[in-house]
Amino acid sequence: MDIKQIQDLIRFVAKSGVNEVAIEQNEFKITIKTNQAPTYVNATVPVGQPLAVAAAPAPVDPIAHVAAPAPVAVDDSSKYITVKSPMIGTFYRSSSPDKPMLVNVGDEISTGSVLCIIEAMKLFNEIESEVSGRIVKILVDNASPVEYDQPLFLVEPK
Repeated sequence: MDIKQIQDLIRFVAKSGVNEVAIEQNEFKITIKTNQAPTYVNATVPVGQPLAVAAAPAPVDPIAHVAAPAPVAVDDSSKYITVKSPMIGTFYRSSSPDKPMLVNVGDEISTGSVLCIIEAMKLFNEIESEVSGRIVKILVDNASPVEYDQPLFLVEPK
């Protein structure tokens, strides 16, 4: 695998939303990990190969990815409760495309209120609130893939 192929692979993984990819070919191994932040590359090159292949990682510009979330981190969300995804799947804000959103920013919710739907393996799971309060922020776009334990909503408790 040459440096151009590694660069193309990093770009593809960054755009795809996958968190980790590992590839092994003969004596060459590469692992690319992402987490909505910078892309990390670990590469092992056989002894006979020149180090330039592994020593020159792709110009992913991780500084731009690190600097962008800083203003969001300044937000004082310590007084809010974070509702997290209980499973991996696709996040939906309504039960069908022609129905209204289940909750919006500013809505009052109570324990047991349906907040969203997560589709996993063709099953549509209603995610209910475990707290009462007011929706402050919706952290995921409609029809987006979500991971286990990924923050979905910020709720100001009553």
